[in-house]
Amino acid sequence: MLGGFAKSLFGSSNDRYVKSLKSITDKIAALEPQMQAMSDDDLSQQTARFRERLAAGENLDALIPEAFATVREASVRTLGMRHFDVQMVGGIVLHRGEIAEMKTGEGKTLVATLAVYLNALPGEGVHVVTVNDYLARRDAEQMGKLYGFLGLTTGVIVPNLADHERRAAYHSDITYGTNNEFGFDYLRDNMKYDRASMVQRPFAYAIVDEVDSILIDEARTPLIISGPTDDKSDLYIQVDAVVKQLGEDDYEKDEKQKSIILTEDGTERVERMLEAAGLLEGANLYDFENTQVVHHTNQALRANKMFKRDTDYIVKDGKVIIIDEFTGRMMDGRRWSDGLHQAVEAKEGVQIEPENQTLASITFQNYFRMYPKLSGMTGTAATEAPEFYDIYKMNVVSIPTNVPVQRVDEEDEFYKDTQDKFRAIAKRIREHAEKGQPVLVGTVSIEKSELLSEFLNQEGVRHEVLNARFHESEAHIVAQAGRLGAVTVSTNMAGRGTDIKLGGNAEFRIEDELRDMPEGPERDAAIAKIEAEVEAERQQVIAAGGLFVLGTERHESRRIDNQLRGRSGRQGDPGLSRFYLSLDDDLLRIFGPDTLFAKMMRNNIGDGEAIGSKWLTKAIETAQKKVEARNYDIRKQVVEYDDVMNDQRKVIYEQRADIMDADTVGDVVVDMRVATVNAVVGGAIPPDTYPEQWNIEGLKAQASELLNVDVPIEEWVKEEGIEPETIEERVLAAAEAVVEEKAKDLDTETWTGIEKSILLQNLDHHWKEHLAMLDALRQVVHLRAYAQKTPINEYKQEAFAMFERMLGNIREDVTRTLAYAQFRMAPQMPEFGDYGQLPELPDFITSHIDPFTGEDNSADWDAGTRGLVNTTLPPLSIPKPTGAEVGEDPESWKGVVNRNAPCPCGSGLKYKHCHGALV
Repeated sequence: MLGGFAKSLFGSSNDRYVKSLKSITDKIAALEPQMQAMSDDDLSQQTARFRERLAAGENLDALIPEAFATVREASVRTLGMRHFDVQMVGGIVLHRGEIAEMKTGEGKTLVATLAVYLNALPGEGVHVVTVNDYLARRDAEQMGKLYGFLGLTTGVIVPNLADHERRAAYHSDITYGTNNEFGFDYLRDNMKYDRASMVQRPFAYAIVDEVDSILIDEARTPLIISGPTDDKSDLYIQVDAVVKQLGEDDYEKDEKQKSIILTEDGTERVERMLEAAGLLEGANLYDFENTQVVHHTNQALRANKMFKRDTDYIVKDGKVIIIDEFTGRMMDGRRWSDGLHQAVEAKEGVQIEPENQTLASITFQNYFRMYPKLSGMTGTAATEAPEFYDIYKMNVVSIPTNVPVQRVDEEDEFYKDTQDKFRAIAKRIREHAEKGQPVLVGTVSIEKSELLSEFLNQEGVRHEVLNARFHESEAHIVAQAGRLGAVTVSTNMAGRGTDIKLGGNAEFRIEDELRDMPEGPERDAAIAKIEAEVEAERQQVIAAGGLFVLGTERHESRRIDNQLRGRSGRQGDPGLSRFYLSLDDDLLRIFGPDTLFAKMMRNNIGDGEAIGSKWLTKAIETAQKKVEARNYDIRKQVVEYDDVMNDQRKVIYEQRADIMDADTVGDVVVDMRVATVNAVVGGAIPPDTYPEQWNIEGLKAQASELLNVDVPIEEWVKEEGIEPETIEERVLAAAEAVVEEKAKDLDTETWTGIEKSILLQNLDHHWKEHLAMLDALRQVVHLRAYAQKTPINEYKQEAFAMFERMLGNIREDVTRTLAYAQFRMAPQMPEFGDYGQLPELPDFITSHIDPFTGEDNSADWDAGTRGLVNTTLPPLSIPKPTGAEVGEDPESWKGVVNRNAPCPCGSGLKYKHCHGALV
C-alpha cells in the first residue's frame, strides 16, 4: 500500500530514469535549428568531423546530442520522418546497452538509427539483428538511405549469400541480418582452415530487434550445424508400427512437462512386439544392448502421442515442416534433433531423411554475450525483465508513448467449451465488421484458425486467414488489416514487423495496384487518389472505434498476448481488445487451478452463456506466470549446460585461430610429439619400478604404431644404470628423425601448410566426436539425481575429464599422422584468387546443414591444404572458374567442377547451388 502511494507521489524508478534523460533530449532539441540551417553536404560531413573528434580522444557519450540531432535532420531529408523526443530517449537507452520497451507503432526501426549511427562512428561495425529475412532486407534498404546520406555503408546478411558477399556485408559500417544467420556464420567461421576465408570480424555492438522473441523464446534451443550419419529408415518404420498399436493404458503423458513414458504393462507389451519384429536382443527392453531401440521407441512414442499435425508441424510437399509455437510460421528446413524428426516422418509415412550429427553448436545466450555491448528493443519486455538481467545483464526501460494510448482493454470472457466460445466470437466479429470496425483475430494454432474460419463462413463474414500455410503474403495481408470492415485471422502476431494502419497501408496499395503502371503524371494522379481514399477510410474506421483485437485463447506467455493487444491503439488511435476463453483451452486445462475452474464453469454457466470478472482474469495471469517460470527454468538449464561446453568451445576456437594466424606451428607439433612420447614411455615404464617390471614389448609396439620408429629398446635396457629419461630422449630423437626426413624435401612454407592442415583437421574431427559424446552425456546425466548427486555438477566433472582425454587423443593423432604421412605435390595447381587450391573434404566437414534453413551452407573454402595433399586424400584439382576456360557447355562441367567452387557461368553462386543443381 505504501509502495503504491510512493509510486503515485514520486513515480516509479523507470519514470525517474526516463525523466533524468530529459536534459539530453533538451540539448538535442536545441541543436535542431543549427542542423536545419546546414546544406546537405555540410550535414553529410558531420560523420568525418565526429570521427576526427573520436580519434582525438573524445568518447561516444560526449557526441550524443550532436550525433542524434544530425540523424534526426538527415532522417527528415532522406526518409521524410522526424524522430519524436520519446524516440530520442529510446536511442539513448539503446546506446547505453539496455532494452527499450516501446509500444507497437512507436517507430522502433527509426529509433535504432540513432544508436546505430553513433556506435558505427568508431568503424568497428554494428550488427542489427532481426527475426526474419524480410525485415532484415526491408530495414537495410529503408534505413540504408539515411546511413548512406551520412557517409556510412550498410550490408545485409540473408541465406545463400556467397562468402565474398558475406564478408563485404560484415565489413560494412552497419550490418543487418537475422539471429540465425549471425550465429551460423560464427560457427562456420570457426570450422574454416584459412583466416582469409572467415567472413566475420571481431564483435563490437549489436542491437536486437524483437529482443524478447530472439533472446527469450528462441533461446530455448541452441543453434546447431550438423552433418549426416548412417541411414536408419527401416528401424524408424518398424518401431513406429509397434508404437501405433499401443493404447492409452500403455503410457503416461504429462503435457505440463511435455514428457511421456511407458507404463509397466506398456513396457511388457512393447517388449513382446519388438521381440516378434526381431528388434530386441534378449528379453529385457532396458538391457544395454537395446539402448538404441529404447531411444527410438521413446521418440516414436513422443511423435505419435505428443506431437499433433497442424499444431506442432504440417506436412507439405511430402515433408514434415515444423511450426514455430511463438510466431505460427513454418520453420522450413529446421529439423528436430535426436531422431525426433525422423520419428514424425515415419508416423506420417513420408520419406525419412537421415539423422544429423552435431558438428558445431552454440546457444543464443552464449553467442550474444560475446558482444562487448548489447542492447535490444521490443514492444513487450517488462514481464521478462529479471531474466534479461540475470542472463544478459541488460535492464529493461519502458519508453513513454508519443501520444497517450486510447485503446480499451476489456475483461476476458469465459465460455463452457470451444464450440460455444467460437460461436460467440463469430457473432461478435460479424457485429463489429458490419459497422465498419476492422477486426484482428489472434489464434494459437493453424487448427484453431481454420476452425474459426468455418464459423465465420457460417455467419457470412468475409475474412483473410494468415497462418503458416500462407506466410508468403503475410506482410500484405497484415498491412491492410486496418481497412474498413476487414477481418483478419492470424495464427500469431509476434514479430510480424508490419504496422496495421487504420484505413489501410497506402504504400502497399500503391505497390499492389500500380505495379505495372509506368512513371508519369498518370501514375502520380493514381497515387494521389489512393492516398486520399486511405485518409478518408481512416476517418471512417476511427469513427467506428478503431481496430478491434480479439484473442481466441490466452497464450502460455503474457508477452504474446500483449503483442497481440499492442497491434491496436497505434499512435493515439482508438482501439479495443478482448480475450475469449473456455475450459477446453490448453492453458486452463494444463496449468489452471483445475477444481476451482471446473466447478465454477460447469455449475454456473449454461450452454452459450458467458461470464467475465477481474478475479478470473487474475487467475489466468497466475497460470501464465507459472508457465513463464517453468520456461525460464528450461532456458536457464540450457545455458548452464552450454556454459560448460562454452568454456571448451572457446579453448578449441582460440586454438584454431592461433594455428591459422601463426607463421609457423612447429613448436606446437613438437610439444605434441614430446607429450605423446612422454605418455607412451610413462605408461610402459611406471615411476619407481625396476627394469624387469618394464613393459618393453608394449613400448616397442606403441612406438611403432604412433611414431613409425623401430627402436632397439631391449638392447637399451641391458645398459647398466639406464634411466627411463634416457629411453624417453632416445625414442623422441628417433621420432624427430623420422619427421625431419619427410620435411627435408619440402620448402618451409609447404611444410608449415602441411602441419597446419593436419592440426586443424585433427582438431575438428575430435571436437565433432567430443560434441557427440557431450550430447549423449547430457541425456543420461539426470539419472545421477537418483544417487543424490547434482546432475549439472556431474556433467561438469565428466565433461572436463572427456575434454582432457580428447586433447590427449589429438596429440597422439597429429603425431601419428605426421610420422606415417607420405607427401607429394599435386600435379597442377591453378590459383583461385587469394585462396589457392583446396582439396575436396570428407562429408563431415563440407556438409554443414543449417537446421533453420535446410541449406548446405558450407563455405566455398571451408578447409584444405592450399594444394598440399594429405595422406588420406588423392590429389585433387579445382578447375578454373570461368566458362571459357572449362568449356562453354554446362553439361561438360559435370564431374569436373568442384561442387563447392564458384560456378563457371559467372553467377557468383557455388556450382552446387547453380548449374550443379541442374545436372
